[in-house]
Amino acid sequence: MGVIVRAVDLTKQVLSGDQPLTILHEASFAVEAGDSLAILGASGSGKTTLLGLLAGLDSPSSGTVYLDGTDIFSFDEDSRAKLRGRLAGFVFQSFQLLPALTALENVMLPLELHGVPDARERATEALRQVGLAQRAHHVPKHLSGGEQQRVAIARAFVARPKILFADEPTGNLDAATGSQIIELMLELNRAQGTTLILVTHDEALARRCKRQLHLADGRVAS
Repeated sequence: MGVIVRAVDLTKQVLSGDQPLTILHEASFAVEAGDSLAILGASGSGKTTLLGLLAGLDSPSSGTVYLDGTDIFSFDEDSRAKLRGRLAGFVFQSFQLLPALTALENVMLPLELHGVPDARERATEALRQVGLAQRAHHVPKHLSGGEQQRVAIARAFVARPKILFADEPTGNLDAATGSQIIELMLELNRAQGTTLILVTHDEALARRCKRQLHLADGRVAS
């Protein structure tokens, strides 16, 4: 299927006081379309920074990223956002659901923003796929943490992205629920052929992905 994400000498420096601090140092690797990749490392190793750069949410100090063959940092921020909207979905540790909207409305939102005519039908099916058909009309505060993360996953997958970026998607969940969430993401990864790139500190969950990439002090260790 070919390479869908390629990082080339990605480096990120920030100023700490008046000294440059290197958070990420010349990271280079490629991810095949349809693969699942877990990015592992201790706290402060640069995992979330790397994910943000891969998704084009942040800009590198040097190096670049190719998404689906396109050098994303050759674009301005608006064009990059459009590319992201076309290619990528996101799942975060904090769910990031809109509190005033029902589960169904939260999942419909990205489709409505893109003017998809059958948004309600597709969102209903996405909720069914994550086992929440019965909870479609509940607002987030009436859902458990695991249910909220399922809604977030349905919202991320409903637009059928080529790539799903997930940052500690099980970080706010107990071990059993976290395991179910990872299984669900891998199931959708297999069913839709979506490339899955996730940041986690949990080795057991990471081993369920096809590949693991370890970061140590901002460098790719494997």
